[in-house]
Amino acid sequence: MEFTDTEKAVLRIVQKNLPDSLTPYADIAEAAGITEAEVLELLSGLKESGAIRRFGASIKHQRTGWTHNAMVAWIVSPEDVDEAGRKAAEHPRISHCYYRPSPYPAWPYTFYTMIHGKSEQDCLDVVDELRRTTSLETCEVLESLKELKKISMTYFAEPAK
Repeated sequence: MEFTDTEKAVLRIVQKNLPDSLTPYADIAEAAGITEAEVLELLSGLKESGAIRRFGASIKHQRTGWTHNAMVAWIVSPEDVDEAGRKAAEHPRISHCYYRPSPYPAWPYTFYTMIHGKSEQDCLDVVDELRRTTSLETCEVLESLKELKKISMTYFAEPAK
């Protein structure tokens, strides 16, 4: 796919950290020389066309006070996954959850939740809460031992000056 100069200008900005302001899309628009509505339309169009797969924020949870986290792998039936997913996604200490069927019989876990807390016990309390309030029962708690550097891909470098 060929990108227009305007698309490249906007993508150069959003592939980095978004502006830290109350009006990030207006800030992007000003930097790219277009309107805020055009930025929103452009990003929506690129997402819908498949030119970009994902547009989202990555939060450094340690800076928000959440110093512990755990990825919890659950066994859930395909019939129950939508309801379990809705409940998990509503929880304020779960940043994301997803369903990924396993092709490995020795690993029957298909639903994953990322839980954040201020202590290991905080995370385990959320696990217990999910067990009480959803169809989720059997799980493996996978604690983070080390955070690897997370960076986004750079597709468009700044033009040479």
